[in-house]
Parts: sequence; structure tokens; C-alpha cells
Amino acid sequence: MALTVQIKKRLEGFRLEVDFTARDGEPLALLGASGCGKSMTLQCVAGIRRPDWGRIELDGEVLFDSGRHIDLPPQRRRVGYLFQQYALFPNMTVEQNIAAALGRLPKEARRRRTAELTALFRLEGLERRYPRQLSGGQQQRAAIARSLIYRPAILLADEPTGNLDQKNSREIIDMLKLSNRSLKQTILLITHDEKIALEADRIVTIEDGRILADEKRR
Repeated sequence: MALTVQIKKRLEGFRLEVDFTARDGEPLALLGASGCGKSMTLQCVAGIRRPDWGRIELDGEVLFDSGRHIDLPPQRRRVGYLFQQYALFPNMTVEQNIAAALGRLPKEARRRRTAELTALFRLEGLERRYPRQLSGGQQQRAAIARSLIYRPAILLADEPTGNLDQKNSREIIDMLKLSNRSLKQTILLITHDEKIALEADRIVTIEDGRILADEKRR
């Protein structure tokens, strides 16, 4: 699904002004230092924050348009959000965490979809464990599976390797690539790490709220 973002947002001492497009099925990285506006951009796409001006469109559907007073709530935006801190529910098992977003879907359909993603992200045998019983990499894999459970149009990944060592970081990047290939998933990934950004098909570099470069690599 193609994503077009043209937004402006002003905070005290900071102004965000970005304009870019993530093409259908494309892994795109937003690269920049902490405080440059990457996370704010992601939050605006997800509907967690509201831009002051602009337009956000996903696969032809307008998510936000300041001129037309359109601002869809997060639950209607068809985006999966992968948080840097995993954000798994500590009192739920891996299986319950993954299925949590499925709502009132019939029990058998919930079971099949949960099992599909448990297998895809190599979580078999861990279904009954709680987040505290998992490694950082296992928690992040469970978080990726949960973010994709209801087949969102795009996955937003906020520093997905920020809390992981090199080995687990490599594993998570491979999992995101698997998601991109297997599910034809458009991915918008933000990172401060150039090595991680180089895994994407395109890199949009942001500095002080503005786009410095937009480089297609593949």
C-alpha cells in the first residue's frame, strides 16, 4: 500500500515539515538523530498526534487532510505500530498478546490467524510464556506478530532494534524483511542507525524537522 505524507507541525522550539511517499510494498527508512522529528512523523501517520497542516493518504484513502477537516482515529487507519519498548501486556501470554487486537473475531478464526503468525515469526513453543519470560528478541518478534495480526495496510516500526544487541538486531531486521516479502507489507521504519537504514529500499534523511535527502537504493 502506498503512503503519502505531506505535513507540518509546530511545537515550542521545533517545527516539523516533511513530504515523502512510501511506495506499495516498499521498506522505507526515516533516518536521523534523536529529536529530529522521526517519531513525531510516525505518530502523525498513526493518528496519535495531529499535524497542524497537511495531508496523509494511504492507498487512496485520506487519513488526514487539514483543508477538508479529515482526521481518522487510529483504529480506522489500518496501520500496524511497532513500539520501541515492545508494549506487550505483561499479564498476557505471547498467544494472548498476539490475538489481543482481533476483537470479536470468531474463536476458530482467531486461533488460525494467531497460529499463522506464531509460526511465521518463530514463536512456537513460547505461546504460553509471559513477556517477562522472553528475551528481548523474542519480545520484539511477538510485538511484530501482534502489530500484523489484523493485516494492516502498512507497518510503522519505531526504532525496532533500539534496545537489542547486534545478534538480536539482525534477527529482527530479518523478521521485518520476511514480513515485507511474505505479506507484501509496506514498512515505514525509523532509526538513528545508518546500518539499519541501509537495509531498506529507500532512505529519507531528516534533520531538525526537514528532509535533507531522499535516496532510492533498490
